[in-house]
Amino acid sequence: MKTGYKVCDTMTHEPIVVTPSTTLQECANTMAKHHVGALIVKDKDKLVGILTEQDIVRKAVIKGVDPKKVTAGDIMEKNVRTISPDKDIFDALIIMRDLNIRHLPVSDDGKMVGLLTLKDILKIEPQLFDLLIEKFELREEARKPIHHVKEHEGICQICGNYSEELIEKDNTLMCQSCWRES
Repeated sequence: MKTGYKVCDTMTHEPIVVTPSTTLQECANTMAKHHVGALIVKDKDKLVGILTEQDIVRKAVIKGVDPKKVTAGDIMEKNVRTISPDKDIFDALIIMRDLNIRHLPVSDDGKMVGLLTLKDILKIEPQLFDLLIEKFELREEARKPIHHVKEHEGICQICGNYSEELIEKDNTLMCQSCWRES
C-alpha cells in the first residue's frame, strides 16, 4: 500500500548528532534538552551509528556503568539500516516494524540527509498504526497481564484524532478527552 507521502516529506531534516566520543552523560543531557529519543552518531561527516534511550538503559544503566566514562561509540548500534528519501513512508514503516526499530536514518547517495521516526509517520498517516499494533500485540500479549485500562499511542477510536496517550477502556482506544467524557 502506497500512501503518496515520501520519506523526505515527513523526516526530521536536521537530527541531533553526537560523536562516538560523547559520554553517555552528555548524550542523555542532549536527549533531554532536545526532547528526542535517539541521537545520530557521526565521525566527521560519516554515519557510524545510532544511540537510543533504550540503548542507554539496556546496555549501560542496567549494567551499572559510569555514564561519565562510557561513550556513545561504546554502546551505539553500529549496524544501521537506512532508507532513501524518495521511498514511500509505508516502505519505511514496514522496515521499522520488521526490524523492531523506531528511528530510521535517511540516506541519499551514501550521505545521511535526515531521520525518520515512527511518530513522524503516524502524525502524517495515522491509519498505518494498525500495521504496528499487530506486531506489538503479539509480542506483548504473552508477557503482560490484561488490565482494564492501558495506555497506547495512536488514533482515538471515538474522535479519530492522533494521541500519544490513548487509554483502552472496554476494548476501545480513546484519547484522554474522550475518556473523560465517557
